[in-house]
Amino acid sequence: MSATRSRSHPGGIQDVLTVLGPDTEPYRGRKPPWFKVPAPGGPRYRQLQQLIIAENLHTVCQEAACPNIGECWQRGTATFMILGDTCTRRCGFCNVKTGKPTWNDPLEPARVARSVARMHLRHAVITSVDRDDLPDYGAGAFVGVIRQIRKQSPQTKIEVLTPDFRGQEMPLAKVIHERPDVFNHNVEVVPRLYPVARRGSTWERSNRVLRTAKEIGGDEVTTKSGLMVGLGESLDEMVDALGTLRSNHVAVVTVGQYLRPTENHLPVVRYWHPEEFAAIEKAAYELGFEHVAAGPLVRSSYHADEHVAQTEPGAGPLRAAAAAAG
Repeated sequence: MSATRSRSHPGGIQDVLTVLGPDTEPYRGRKPPWFKVPAPGGPRYRQLQQLIIAENLHTVCQEAACPNIGECWQRGTATFMILGDTCTRRCGFCNVKTGKPTWNDPLEPARVARSVARMHLRHAVITSVDRDDLPDYGAGAFVGVIRQIRKQSPQTKIEVLTPDFRGQEMPLAKVIHERPDVFNHNVEVVPRLYPVARRGSTWERSNRVLRTAKEIGGDEVTTKSGLMVGLGESLDEMVDALGTLRSNHVAVVTVGQYLRPTENHLPVVRYWHPEEFAAIEKAAYELGFEHVAAGPLVRSSYHADEHVAQTEPGAGPLRAAAAAAG
């Protein structure tokens, strides 16, 4: 497997500041106070950690260094990352390692589903690294996981967060044919930032994936996408991007703050204030989105079970609260 290369100069752009602007936050600078979160370590967190290790699974919570890992795992929710932990692309913001993948485990779908059943999840999120090395770009693995969860934990709602499958409709159609409850594909950044932030992807292709998913899935599939701020985008650019997503029938959207994982990743231009996230949320609802989650620590799968209607009481604190209310 090849070593991860620096992502701070992606796509052959030697000076990313020509795109991001000259003023950026220092990597080791002090973050605003609203980023402080409790350190992970509760009993539910440790239980889930042991289960994931025992089943030899990967989670995007760990691989992407998500700041919400303590809260989500204690709550009893997690985002499972299938097809290994090595991505074939090299996005300038992402902490997942990149290289030549070697992971090939035909039993992974069954193991993921078994973990979902043991955790009594009412909403499971399944994502993956980009696997441009595979003939179907990994679509078959998503199909396998959906089928296994339906078999082992039929009450669980399923959300898939997929790559763009290189824009090919057949792999996408295979996944949508299984009717996941939510189809999520993140556009990540505004169009102007694609050359530095999303090497190997295009804004038009990602929007086409979302539009096609809704056309195939109809009312049976809720479509969802996510954006992040902090790379020099303006509020007007964000609203324009949200308008494009809504025109492609995306119903749920998340917006969060980009946090630089290492010095080898793109720098943060600025930290958006919570009031600015409130303005984004207001604008998104005015555009017609059914559900909007916007905040400094919001990530695509954060409280994903709240983004669509649920029939189960949930796990951990959610189940306890439902029992007390009943």
